[in-house]
Amino acid sequence: MQGTVDGFRYGAVTPLAAYLMACLGGALGLRCIVRSLLNGQSWRPGWLALGAASIGCGIWTMHFIAMIGFQVEEARIRYDAGLTVLSLAVAIVVVGIGVFIVGCLGAGKGALTGAGVITGLGVAAMHYLGMAALRLDGSIRYDVLTVGLSVVIAIVAATAALWAAVTVRGFLTSLGASMVMGIAVSGMHYTGMAAVSVHLHGATGSSWAGDSPSSLLLPMLLGPIVFLVLAGVVVMFDPLLVLGEGERGRSATTRRPRPTTGASGQQPGRDPDFRSAVGTPQPNRDAYAPKW
Repeated sequence: MQGTVDGFRYGAVTPLAAYLMACLGGALGLRCIVRSLLNGQSWRPGWLALGAASIGCGIWTMHFIAMIGFQVEEARIRYDAGLTVLSLAVAIVVVGIGVFIVGCLGAGKGALTGAGVITGLGVAAMHYLGMAALRLDGSIRYDVLTVGLSVVIAIVAATAALWAAVTVRGFLTSLGASMVMGIAVSGMHYTGMAAVSVHLHGATGSSWAGDSPSSLLLPMLLGPIVFLVLAGVVVMFDPLLVLGEGERGRSATTRRPRPTTGASGQQPGRDPDFRSAVGTPQPNRDAYAPKW
């Protein structure tokens, strides 16, 4: 029996909320990566790791918020907790690999391409691993061509995000790049969901292995959302990210002014004989005066 699949159970609420979380994770990740590149004396690995975790949490949160709106009308859906947590770890680790490649090697063609492919495949793996955590009384099938298209979208989106991470500096441009990234990630998700068809084993679902969406996803989403909020606080209160581009440029190039010299090579207002007259002790001429 073919199941009736609906990815928009709550209308536009879940797609919009999922998109906003993808944008939030992307914006925080981009700003953290920019911060690691602004100052060579900063702890670059820490900022890159924070950026990777922000992007990974944003993508994972986007996926499972969207999955709250997914249903098969003839069956009840549950999720396997272990695979759900594993999909989060995959998202963070694989995005971290891509971020560290471009953060350390720059946006060269080879490094950017390799990092984009790795990250895109990781995002796709997170998506389909999250789908593997889904439990219902039936089997899930995929259209191969649509799956391939979703993977291509993931690779292109990841490459564009990593390119923006190492080239975009301004706050508004980073915000625009994160919005585009949110569209790409959401597009990848819903393209992958368009490939799904469900073949039910019976008229009604009787398999209850795993947790329901409300009992598992909502509590699990709380952790990544809190992390993104805390990462946002760190980014907001960092001086180098709060300052404008002009002020940051001036603060980076400001040096203590060196005194100018006059035509004689001496500093103005300084007596050439200052050292001999003041700094160097002079002999007592009265001691050598003849005594009459």
